[in-house]
Amino acid sequence: MKRLILLTACSLALAACSNPEAERQAQEQAAAAAKAQKEAKAEDVGRQYDSAVAAQDWERARLQGGVLLDQYKDTAVAERIAPGFDAVKAKADAARDLRRMQGLWQYNEIPVAGKGTQVSASLFSKQRVDVDGSGPKPVQLVFRDHPEWKRHAYLVLQAGDFRCPQCTVKVSVDGGKPVSMAAWRPKTDEAIALFITDQKALWKLAHQGKSISIEFPVKAGGTRTAEFETGGVDVRRMPKWWQ
Repeated sequence: MKRLILLTACSLALAACSNPEAERQAQEQAAAAAKAQKEAKAEDVGRQYDSAVAAQDWERARLQGGVLLDQYKDTAVAERIAPGFDAVKAKADAARDLRRMQGLWQYNEIPVAGKGTQVSASLFSKQRVDVDGSGPKPVQLVFRDHPEWKRHAYLVLQAGDFRCPQCTVKVSVDGGKPVSMAAWRPKTDEAIALFITDQKALWKLAHQGKSISIEFPVKAGGTRTAEFETGGVDVRRMPKWWQ
């Protein structure tokens, strides 16, 4: 039996050696079939990529494009998408950053007995701020629409206090030129709050860029600055602020 297998193997080897052209054609056909299969798979991923781009789902488009340029980099589809893929990646990064900023906001609706509903949108500062030497703590920015007290925008501290029965704060958008705004500290110990008089202007500034910085005077002396990444606010949650 072993003798028969050996003879058969030798016969096949001799046949291949005796017809190298047939062997070459067989190899070419196998390579062509493999390439066609790879192109077909790439086309399927390419359709998903095109669908994501059409829907402006940039993060999904980035994922599918990455698959094409990694696993199917030598296909026609990969060659087609390559020139515009950097732009898709940039849009995907922006979409991811927007989603992150959207998650920074907190929205609340609180019924006010017999008067309606209080609606608010708030977020904490990007970095904690030491306002009185007790250590860095978050500063909160709040936009509130109350059925009786109407609309206000104010800062809230967790420690220390503002040096401001009546004062001025400086607001800048994305590190730009500061704008001065009047502010006032209510006579109450219920919350350490500083109200910014032109709340409508502050609301607009919050939408001009990705972040706003507010410089405010503190009782401990000097001023402090809190930065808020406001770019992800959902304006639909505060509809009256656009009226």
